[in-house]
Amino acid sequence: MKKLLPWIVGLGILAIIALWVANVYNAFIASEEEVESSWAQVENQYQRRADLVPNLVATVKGYAAHEQQTLEGVVEARAKATQITIDPATATPEQLAAYQAAQGELSQALGRLLAVAENYPDLKANQNFRDLQAQLEGTENRITIARQMFNETAKAYNKTIRRFPNNILAGIFGFEKKPYFEAEEGASKAPKVEF
Repeated sequence: MKKLLPWIVGLGILAIIALWVANVYNAFIASEEEVESSWAQVENQYQRRADLVPNLVATVKGYAAHEQQTLEGVVEARAKATQITIDPATATPEQLAAYQAAQGELSQALGRLLAVAENYPDLKANQNFRDLQAQLEGTENRITIARQMFNETAKAYNKTIRRFPNNILAGIFGFEKKPYFEAEEGASKAPKVEF
């Protein structure tokens, strides 16, 4: 019996270590799934915005046909924004920056389109246009919230995999840090408002 005692203690210690490793690994997986789920919500809100664009362009086109360059700019920016896809499991900061830049171009194009609408009182009075504009504003708010949630879940995941001794297991199992959405260039400058 005394000869078996070291083996029993050793097996017990190995079992405890194996349970700990399994628990930490499962926590990594759960955290990574949260990041991927929150990324899906970001993409969902950007897709919602992209789906609104054709209706908005069609409505404006009926009133502002000679604003063809602005309308084409919106359509091109939408096409570019919808072409970029990111796998959240392997996303890099560079990929996220390219995605964000394409979405930023669409935001700017939509801003120019809405500015054009100011020159057409009949368009501004059109109920369909007002509804689309309200939906677009609501979607922009949802995008902001979805991006914020993504950053929060990415932060929680990154903290989980970077803490000792989790960082050792994260390295062994190949869990890598997730990138964040960052403020767009020029976001720190206040916009110029003129009356």
